[in-house]
Amino acid sequence: MLDSTSVRATPLAPSHRQPHAVVIGSGFGGLAAAIRLGAKGYCVTVLEKLDAPGGRAYVYRQDGFTFDAGPTIVTAPFLFEELWKLCGRKMSDDVTLVPVSPFYRIRFQDGSHFDYSGDPGAMRRETARFSPSDVDGYDAYMKASEEIFKVGFERLGDVAFSKWTDMAKIAPEMLRLSSYRSVYSLVSKFFRDTRLRVVFSFHPLLIGGNPLTASSIYCLIAFLERRWGVHFSLGGTGRLVDGLVRLIEGQGGSLRCNQEVREIVVTNGVARGVRLDSGETIEADVVVSNADSAWTYRHLVPASARARWTDRRIERARYSMSLFVWYFGTRRRYEGVPHHTILLGPRYKRLLTDIFDRKVLADDFSLYLHRPTATDASLAPDGCDAFYVLSPVPHLQSGTDWSVVADDYRQAIAGELSRTVLPGLENEIVSSRMLTPQDFQDRLSSFRGAAFGLEPILTQSAWFRPHNKSEDIENLYLVGAGTHPGAGLPGVLSSARVLESLVPDASHLASLVTA
Repeated sequence: MLDSTSVRATPLAPSHRQPHAVVIGSGFGGLAAAIRLGAKGYCVTVLEKLDAPGGRAYVYRQDGFTFDAGPTIVTAPFLFEELWKLCGRKMSDDVTLVPVSPFYRIRFQDGSHFDYSGDPGAMRRETARFSPSDVDGYDAYMKASEEIFKVGFERLGDVAFSKWTDMAKIAPEMLRLSSYRSVYSLVSKFFRDTRLRVVFSFHPLLIGGNPLTASSIYCLIAFLERRWGVHFSLGGTGRLVDGLVRLIEGQGGSLRCNQEVREIVVTNGVARGVRLDSGETIEADVVVSNADSAWTYRHLVPASARARWTDRRIERARYSMSLFVWYFGTRRRYEGVPHHTILLGPRYKRLLTDIFDRKVLADDFSLYLHRPTATDASLAPDGCDAFYVLSPVPHLQSGTDWSVVADDYRQAIAGELSRTVLPGLENEIVSSRMLTPQDFQDRLSSFRGAAFGLEPILTQSAWFRPHNKSEDIENLYLVGAGTHPGAGLPGVLSSARVLESLVPDASHLASLVTA
């Protein structure tokens, strides 16, 4: 265990000044946490390993194209708006969100497609095109999704789940809502048509879950999207990141990039600050980790300070799939391609089994194609299109050597896109870059390269997930995809919201110091 006097330290301010909070990582969870801590009176320092903020929401700019690295779907805008309001400002002054419709176009192997939107009438018509007898099932499913939403999101989304009794209180509700069933199992209760079962069960993949095993509590996403819609930030998701950083700086906080945290300093079971790769120690009254929760405990917290999240427990936990992401720009525009397209491969259940259970890189794939220039042409040079396409793949336990297979895999994806929705693609590419599971581990500090942290199954949800207030270490808090409530923008923003009930106001800490 590191003693804070063993290396050069950045001292705390005198006790009559603001208590200090350090946030590790500048993903959306970390930025939101920093703003909420700033509103509680803390002087906040955000430390980012990369050369720019955002974490998984990093922005690549090359060849005149702007590529959002990760999250692009905004489904609960009020969670962002709250952060601006805490700073006495309006989000609309800095960021323009525009609705996207359809939310997704889901394309099957035979070329047929389902346009998924928030319009109940249009959704009934789309359902009827595939299976008229399932229209009533659609209505019933959306009622069930709304009921799950009211419990899972509205009532539990910002509950800390610090005690097992918190879980016990909701157990009857979870049983009533069939949370023990998988998403696919619950969806199948309402739809007979196998294609519609796919259409209404894919959502867990957006947060790293397997529809065949993820708890049906995640069926709430369907109603969440209908309630608030699917939005995109003009200028890209990076505009949201930049806006949040400005809010932090406006509160008197600071962001330090190119600062990799090597260790969380723990003394007598209390987090006292962090040690950087450079050897510098930054002392703090409160430490918040927006790093992957498994990475935080396995690599940043000394083993001697961990009773609950031991190395053995971390190694035995189940982790989400990873992603292969290809960012590319074309010299032409593909006007018929919507903002979001899901291209389903020849297999559904068996491919999911290969990815999550067998952990093998299959020859076939399903793809998510993001064309932001369908909504905002400014993200590419005139007459061009910006894209990214991602393929769910196993995390690094698959043993895949991505330094060897990445380009072949990219070429296979390019061929499939050229054959289906982007004709002639191979001859139109003018900008290209890739992100592999190895990059998720090495660049983004994701344990085993899992893109979404712990897999969202029932036994790794709520109280069973790493707590927002560390079970092992005082003054250490966790936000982001790997803690409660989970991945996705609503999840990581809600994890920061949970801190409201856990972290004492700075004035309280200051009074204890001066007493």
